[in-house]
Amino acid sequence: MSGTVLITGGGQRIGFFTALGLQAMGYQVVVSYRTPRPELDVLQEAGVRLIPADFSSLSGIEDFVLRLTAEVTVLRAVIHNASMWYPDHQVDELAAEHFQQMFNLHMLAPYLINRACQPLLMSHDGARDIIHMTDWVVNRGSDKHAAYAATKAGLENQTLSFARLFAPAIKVNAIAPALICFNEDDDEAYRLQAVKKSLLEIVPGEQVVLDTILYLFNSPYVTGASLPLHGGRHLK
Repeated sequence: MSGTVLITGGGQRIGFFTALGLQAMGYQVVVSYRTPRPELDVLQEAGVRLIPADFSSLSGIEDFVLRLTAEVTVLRAVIHNASMWYPDHQVDELAAEHFQQMFNLHMLAPYLINRACQPLLMSHDGARDIIHMTDWVVNRGSDKHAAYAATKAGLENQTLSFARLFAPAIKVNAIAPALICFNEDDDEAYRLQAVKKSLLEIVPGEQVVLDTILYLFNSPYVTGASLPLHGGRHLK
């Protein structure tokens, strides 16, 4: 396995695990990050290339695109993992600010980065992939995270549009996870409740996401799809 893979938001959790995993498999991984954290030292020691980025504003997105295209000339894949999970705010001004930031991160950044990365992907001699990390909640909505769900749904729809636009040279797909892993501060009551939401009643861990990414990398006949990782929640 070889080639350069861009992962946005690779400084923690799923992005961090995926970056280390792909780097260990022989890919050259490039990670964008917003907040300095100890995990970045681990990534750097593993050979992952780091580019700071703030996708909450148009200027931040444009600055990242300039940095990326100055440092990278060929890409094997782009994985849009960067995400914010603001709950809906009761104060209108803050609600609008949070929605705008999530729109920029979940929709505008992937849109502009995909367009900028098309020639870099086309320069790769072999399979080419774009993967959007969305969320299973886009299928049912949310009464507490409506803005989050809406902007992730926008990213899910972009999967269809970019699949049409970039075919047949570049495959574009989405991965829509539900519960993958807990945060350290999640209490026991929440953990028990969350596990019961799926038929399989497990917390699978980040490896299932990496496995799904590799499936999409290796499949020559999947594009414009959204692969759910929810353990059977739709049947509960």
